[in-house]
Amino acid sequence: MPAPDFLENGPANAPATLILAHGAGAPMDTPFMNRVAEGIADAGYRVLRFEFPYMAARRTGGGRRPPDRQPVLLDTWRNAIASAGNDKPLFIGGKSMGGRMATLIAEETDVAGTLCFGYPFHPPGTPGKLRTAHLETMTCPTLILQGERDPFGAREEVEGYTLSGLVSLYWATDGNHDLAPRKASGHTVDGNLAGAIGAAPQFMKKVSRPGSF
Repeated sequence: MPAPDFLENGPANAPATLILAHGAGAPMDTPFMNRVAEGIADAGYRVLRFEFPYMAARRTGGGRRPPDRQPVLLDTWRNAIASAGNDKPLFIGGKSMGGRMATLIAEETDVAGTLCFGYPFHPPGTPGKLRTAHLETMTCPTLILQGERDPFGAREEVEGYTLSGLVSLYWATDGNHDLAPRKASGHTVDGNLAGAIGAAPQFMKKVSRPGSF
């Protein structure tokens, strides 16, 4: 499998690198992904983004293909990790599906931690179909940045789940799957994104300290 075509932000000599993957329906350079990558890079970290094969194919006339099967997604993650280079701590994560795949691959690698923006705890409307079994025993430090009313896992649902003590949650007030709140909440998209983006480097810094977890 060839090395992925990374989008790179941040300094090459950063104290750690974060690889981000996109969600199921949108590419690596959406406004959301740009904002997250650039914000974390502005905090002094190196951020790499890549696309799964089905999404990369859309750029060359491949049409709106559905997501690749899970084994392909996981192999693409393995290749991205192997291709990232650098001897500093490595973090992996992403938006929704991309972040979920990162959590599934984390424990077979030497990554320092995972970060998931909008974790798909279950498909919308089917709260009984949980995707949390591996999160119950997770040994890799993980930060999930979730909107309080995310249809893939709202706060009142998620707080009732049994998750590993190494899984931390950051809640975006009244946020949806993109962390965006309703106008009536008195909060803003910019504010919610800024809060989540600020929490990510704090987590990376904490995890990178010896003995912090």
